[in-house]
Amino acid sequence: MSPQVHHVTHPLIQHKLTLMRQKDRSTNSFRRLLNEISMLMAYEVTRDMPTSMIEIETPLETMQAPVIDGKKTVFVSIMRAGAGFLDGMLNVVPGARIGHIGLYRDPKTLVAVEYYFKMPADMHERDAIVLDPMLATGNSAVAAVDRLKETRPKSIRFVCLLAAPEGLANFHANHPDVPVYVAAIDRQLNEHGYIVPGLGDAGDRIFGTK
Repeated sequence: MSPQVHHVTHPLIQHKLTLMRQKDRSTNSFRRLLNEISMLMAYEVTRDMPTSMIEIETPLETMQAPVIDGKKTVFVSIMRAGAGFLDGMLNVVPGARIGHIGLYRDPKTLVAVEYYFKMPADMHERDAIVLDPMLATGNSAVAAVDRLKETRPKSIRFVCLLAAPEGLANFHANHPDVPVYVAAIDRQLNEHGYIVPGLGDAGDRIFGTK
């Protein structure tokens, strides 16, 4: 496995992911589990975030203590499924800014088509964390990071729930400098470009649209 792939194997994450995979899981339950997993994964992806020291007063004395600057972090949601990952991340880093990249996958070519792009100002001062539950063919992830790099953020990380080996290979062939944080690497893609065994279409299961 590439050193740029961080496989997050915490038992709580793996347990909740197993529940999410079940085909009879309700929309409400699926959404709640994704929120919980995204909170847990937020701890992993922010593990080495830089901190600065500030002076505070405890009930007993004045001291220097570390804080992170959440406003320098940008969660970049790849619409629409990335929205399901976003709330849990914000519960952990509530001061983060939010960017959106709207992409859909052409059903015939599987090529990512952009329809929306909005980022905070001064991206050169910010660390970007890209969110999308599924890294399947990798085409959407590649297109999103291509576009994001035009804003020249300080750093980029990509967080997903599931990945296919083909998608990881495609992503890192195009962006070898961007680390990927993933809860599970499944067997392969099927002929329709879906991850198997997978969990189905994440967007449809989050929003109850199928």
